[in-house]
Amino acid sequence: MHSAHEAAFPWLTALIGLAILGALALWLIKALRPVARQVGLAFSLLILAGFVTGVVSEFDFAHPGDISLAETYSWIAQIGVCVAWGINGMGLVMIALATFLVPVVFLASWNEMGARNERDRAGFASWILALEAIMIGIFAARDVFLFYLLFEIMLIPMVFLIGRYGGTHRRRAAIKFLLYSLLGGLIMLVGVVALYIQGPGGSQGFLIDNLAGAVSGSQNMQMFLFLSFFIAFAIKAPMFPVHTWLPDTTEQSPAGVSTLLVGVLDKIGTFGMISLCLPLFPQASARAADPIMVLGLISIFWGGFMAIASKDLMRLIAYTSVSHFGFMIIGIFSGSSVAMTGAIVYMVAHGVATGALFLTVGFLGERGNSYQISSYGGWQRVTPLLAGTFLVAGLASVALPGLSGFVPEYLILVGTFKVNTTIAALSVFGVILAALYILLPYQRVFTGSKPAVHVEDLRGGERVVAALLTAAMLYLGFAPGVLIDTVRPVAESSAAIISTHDAAQASARAEGSTK
Repeated sequence: MHSAHEAAFPWLTALIGLAILGALALWLIKALRPVARQVGLAFSLLILAGFVTGVVSEFDFAHPGDISLAETYSWIAQIGVCVAWGINGMGLVMIALATFLVPVVFLASWNEMGARNERDRAGFASWILALEAIMIGIFAARDVFLFYLLFEIMLIPMVFLIGRYGGTHRRRAAIKFLLYSLLGGLIMLVGVVALYIQGPGGSQGFLIDNLAGAVSGSQNMQMFLFLSFFIAFAIKAPMFPVHTWLPDTTEQSPAGVSTLLVGVLDKIGTFGMISLCLPLFPQASARAADPIMVLGLISIFWGGFMAIASKDLMRLIAYTSVSHFGFMIIGIFSGSSVAMTGAIVYMVAHGVATGALFLTVGFLGERGNSYQISSYGGWQRVTPLLAGTFLVAGLASVALPGLSGFVPEYLILVGTFKVNTTIAALSVFGVILAALYILLPYQRVFTGSKPAVHVEDLRGGERVVAALLTAAMLYLGFAPGVLIDTVRPVAESSAAIISTHDAAQASARAEGSTK
């Protein structure tokens, strides 16, 4: 259990409130509709500035494994539910990712939203800001019930963003996303209720720190509780075999929405595994670790092969993410602090690189009116900046040294080798698949002898987006030290949960065989 340092100023509440204020203003004040894009961008930049000047400056970097900026407000006292915010190193970097990507998405969607009417522009900006409030809240929530509530509320803006602003089959994609997410949420709700019954109770009975290691019940009950949370997070992650909603959703969603969905929201799955599953159900987590790592390995190969077979660029990026999440899940359940550190760093690095891929393909689709690979060829001759950004983002996904994906993937493989040589050795082949599913579409879309159409290369705001994301990928590739140091204590304490219980189980088996 980590100590919590109370906030001198309620920065987390302020940032969440600012995002909600912006969403409501755009929704209710008709006079703001003509300038909805500007207002949405301004609010997102204010939130980013507040995060940097307030949250980052007050965060206790000397003890990043502890909870900083803690706020606790009584809510439903009868069952011990609180509105409790607070972040450790992992929460800090995930909120940093969210607050960085939202203004980038506003800039990237500028032309796309400009082609719509004023009401649609205001609605898009409003839902994006509402989504940002939920993302900050869910990464800062220290109460299990509050986490669950935000987990469910998150569906509302996403369904509207997909169903109203997506492609031809957007409503079907929105319904599929909703059904999968509701299924995960209902399973988690059963776990939340059972957790209240099995937990220690008290006036703050849902606080994660109070529940860590204090949940009673038999081994079967512990496993039931673990699975009720894990399945919901596996759907969100997305993890094989409950990933099938993702390609359909990204294929029909606007590029900016896909960026936030895969780049940030899907990380709630891996975030929840680390911050809830491991500390609340340590024995069950250790017992389930090996099967989960096998599923992670299957995710790597399934996602890789499906990406190679994809003819649609948005579906291709979605399947690459299934593969990358497989690496993260292996790192989380390996029991290695090095691999766990890599998994958390990967959550950030993947968000940046995949966001760059989605947004670049979105720029391509605006010019070519298609996401089909067969519709393109030779585009690097007329759009060198667009082609270059796609290539840099793709190479970051391939884990090229010097770009964002290399360090976390290396840490996961090295850490896993020390505890499970077979899983690690097989995972290496996923790197080869990554080279194929990135370089082959690049060759087909941007090179070749097919005559290229005469289209404009990246314009002003698009160039800013490309520059920001490229700079972020280079920074995470060449100078990841601050990020690693920030998340390492969280990784060490989380990995110890698996390794300690693995050792205890091995000792018990050895003692039993001796007898």
